[in-house]
Amino acid sequence: MNHRIIVAIVGAALFMGTASTMTPRRAKEIKKDFLTTTSNSVLVASHRAVHHVYPENSIPAVKEAIRLGIDIIEIDVKVSSDGVPVLMHDGKIDRTTNGKGNPETMTFAQLQTYNLVVKGAKTEEKIPTLEEVLRLAKGRILVDLDLKTDKLGPIIDVVKKTKTEDIVFYFDSDYNALHFVDKVDKKYMLMPRAHSQAMADSAITLFKPEVVHIDFSFYTPEVVSLIKKRGARVWINALGPIDILLRTERRDEALDKLLKHGANVIQTDEPELLLKLLKDKGLHI
Repeated sequence: MNHRIIVAIVGAALFMGTASTMTPRRAKEIKKDFLTTTSNSVLVASHRAVHHVYPENSIPAVKEAIRLGIDIIEIDVKVSSDGVPVLMHDGKIDRTTNGKGNPETMTFAQLQTYNLVVKGAKTEEKIPTLEEVLRLAKGRILVDLDLKTDKLGPIIDVVKKTKTEDIVFYFDSDYNALHFVDKVDKKYMLMPRAHSQAMADSAITLFKPEVVHIDFSFYTPEVVSLIKKRGARVWINALGPIDILLRTERRDEALDKLLKHGANVIQTDEPELLLKLLKDKGLHI
């Protein structure tokens, strides 16, 4: 049996089987919790899906997030030159594939000639389309769409086509992009990024968002109270030094830093570790 078939069988088994210690929540339950800002639960967002073993922004990485019972996957979206939304973070495909160049100047067919890599090693995985990922996520997990493009029309078209408006929320620090999405449909869920208390206040007034992304530079009780009183959740990142702490015996210290002032959505590169820690502390359903 060749390597590709073995990988496919193992991947299918992982996805179809339930995790030995966790039962994944359905998207409807997660969304209800997500929209209940008075909830005591802390939600976990997996940065570029689960990419320790699998390539970031890949189908297997999304499947693993679903299997583990993660609440939210964060994925990055660009649009090919012929209008196909695909998952890609960087301005070039050099780091995450065995190819080179700007994905938005290539056709989808050209992009499919390359393979995703993980830790520098080529895999059998191709750059996935947003449509593939949303169909996979539908009914299973919430999706944070990090807009890495100004070609927003094709992205919204795919969300409509897949009927995944109920699980998708749009993220950008460019408020013009969020205004575009908001004008298409006021019912779309949004997450503006703020870089100060004043900006958080403005974002809430402008968009009435479901969640606001803040940074540690202004993570204070006042900011958290401001956001929660206006009916939104507070998103903060564990990425970098705090994720490093999560991998050590100092994980309680890491969690204390994250929850100090009441943030209730945490994005991490260690979703499985964080989810277990939150469950052990009674902070996750």
